[in-house]
Amino acid sequence: MAGSGGKGAPTEHSAGGVVVRGTECIVIVPTRRAASGAKVLALPKGHVDPGETPLQAAAREVREEAGVDTEPLGELGAVRYWYMRKGKRIAKQVDFFLFAYAGGDVADHDHEVELARWMPLSEAAERLTYDGERGMAARALSQISSDE
Repeated sequence: MAGSGGKGAPTEHSAGGVVVRGTECIVIVPTRRAASGAKVLALPKGHVDPGETPLQAAAREVREEAGVDTEPLGELGAVRYWYMRKGKRIAKQVDFFLFAYAGGDVADHDHEVELARWMPLSEAAERLTYDGERGMAARALSQISSDE
C-alpha cells in the first residue's frame, strides 16, 4: 500500500505512540466504534496539525487520549492503509513513536476515549484490534527487551 495514492487522492497523516512503563503499555478504547459497531482496543493516535511534527503530534495525542506525559525514546515505524469515507477512498499514514511514561494518570483522558489503561505489551501485541497496531506493540516489546 505504499505510494501517494494517485493524483488528487485524499490523504491523511496521523501520529501515535506506544507508551511504556516497564513491560506495560497504554491502550485505549475510543468512543468511536469500528465499522461493525464493535468496541476497538487501540493505541492513542490522531491527526498531525499544521506546523506540528509527527513526534509533536504523537506526544500531544498521547497526552489528550491517555492522560499521561511522556519522554520520546524513538521511532517505531509507520502504518499505511486505505479506508472509505463518503464514497471516497482515502490513503492514511500513521507514524508511531516509542515513549517512556513520565507522569500523569490514565484516568485523565479526554472525551474521545471511553477507557485508557495499562496492559502488558505482550498482551497488547495480541489483543489490539488492528493488525498494524499489534505490529507496533510487538516492535516496542522487542526494542525494550533488547535494551535490558
